[in-house]
Amino acid sequence: QVQLVESGGGLVQPGGSLRLSCAASGFTFSTRAMRWYRQAPGKERELVARISGAGGSTTYADSVKGRFTISRDNAKNMVYLQMNRLQPEDTAVYYCNVLVVLDDYWGQGTQVTVSS
Repeated sequence: QVQLVESGGGLVQPGGSLRLSCAASGFTFSTRAMRWYRQAPGKERELVARISGAGGSTTYADSVKGRFTISRDNAKNMVYLQMNRLQPEDTAVYYCNVLVVLDDYWGQGTQVTVSS
């Protein structure tokens, strides 16, 4: 079965950095685009970044362009989100996501809190 397990969240001061990781299993990883979403309290879940199966194409939400970088290691079935210059508005639960056939799969999420 498809499993996604996020890690790397935590508390960081404004201007700091974090690197999120997502370990994937149960599907042919290199053939699937991977996505990071986030959901802040009281807000809808939003797409943060997407990376193609081979890793050659990436897209970002306008709010994170130039600060966040999505990457993947297909040999390890891992996807990453490097987050730099974090701001309080980046505080949210971050989720890894994959669409396999017609089903959306989500990890349990990892909390990122940006606060002084």
